[in-house]
Amino acid sequence: MKKELFRMCMLPLVLSLTAGACHAQQVNLDEVKPAIVTEPVKYDTDDPAIWINKADPAKSLIIGTDKDADGALYVFDLQGKIVADKVVRGLKRPNNVDLAYGLMLNGKPTDIAIATERITHKLRIFSVPDMKPVDNGGIEMFVGENGYEYRDLMGISIYTTKDGRMYAMVGRKNGPKTGGYIWQYLLQDDGTGNVKASLVRKFGEYSGKKEIESIAVDNELGYVYYSDEQVGVRQYYADPEKGDKELSIFGTNGFKVDHEGISIYKTGDTTGYILVSDQGANRFQVFSREGTKANPFEHKLVKIVPVAARESDGSDVVNVSLNETFKHGLFVVMSTDKTFHYYRWEDIAGKQLKIK
Repeated sequence: MKKELFRMCMLPLVLSLTAGACHAQQVNLDEVKPAIVTEPVKYDTDDPAIWINKADPAKSLIIGTDKDADGALYVFDLQGKIVADKVVRGLKRPNNVDLAYGLMLNGKPTDIAIATERITHKLRIFSVPDMKPVDNGGIEMFVGENGYEYRDLMGISIYTTKDGRMYAMVGRKNGPKTGGYIWQYLLQDDGTGNVKASLVRKFGEYSGKKEIESIAVDNELGYVYYSDEQVGVRQYYADPEKGDKELSIFGTNGFKVDHEGISIYKTGDTTGYILVSDQGANRFQVFSREGTKANPFEHKLVKIVPVAARESDGSDVVNVSLNETFKHGLFVVMSTDKTFHYYRWEDIAGKQLKIK
């Protein structure tokens, strides 16, 4: 009995001795630590988006949701500090957020942040970096739907075409299993400098097992991905003119609980990595962005990265040099302790992945 106890205590564990007994808590020695942890939000972090300041990358910002009926969009600098005068408060359970560059409003290109407001069933849109509303108080989504939670907004990702058209890919808490879970809207100036959204298609299969939250778009390759939780990641064409056929579903094995946040790190025009949160295991599974010669839609698992962030829902990544800390890109991950974690891309990449 004593020999067995001794062997147990020699494992890579955090140990304490109480009344002659060995009490152990397993730790992951390969867990990647963040370079920076943000100041906490008030209620519940859920999803981040990274805005690159092209004039001065060191002044780039991270925008993250605080998911509550008295919620907010928080804005952080690259040191993880809250930029108080840019925080947008009074949002009704903002869930996910995404960013896009150069939507034409009032005749000039405008960077925008779009958040899904679950309780009101509206998209909320703000110009960046000033975080001023450009949505006339919000744009209603899934109008006409009456199924249970069919209008409760969740995921959002923006697709920008090579000719400058901009679309919002919007998901919800619940939806049909036979296609049409995701609705795609064309974003345009309504003539007053605010944004209007016109429905252009409904697409996307759903297993019915849990929900679909995370959505990510690869603008250059023209694909949209979303996590069908507890099933896998589904891939479609982002261009509505290319049809609604599902191109692939991957990551169908080896996830502990839910498939969550999706981020795309690009090492070239067609190469890179798709990072998917394995929420219950506190890790990210990394798949090839490019397919294989035999199948252009086959995304192979190339690495699993344990992270210090707990039960991550949302994430975002960029591949540009921002400052001395983030020379090769920044990976931002939500954590359940009301914070967002900032990781250096080279720490995520290790020896297995490429650095742009």
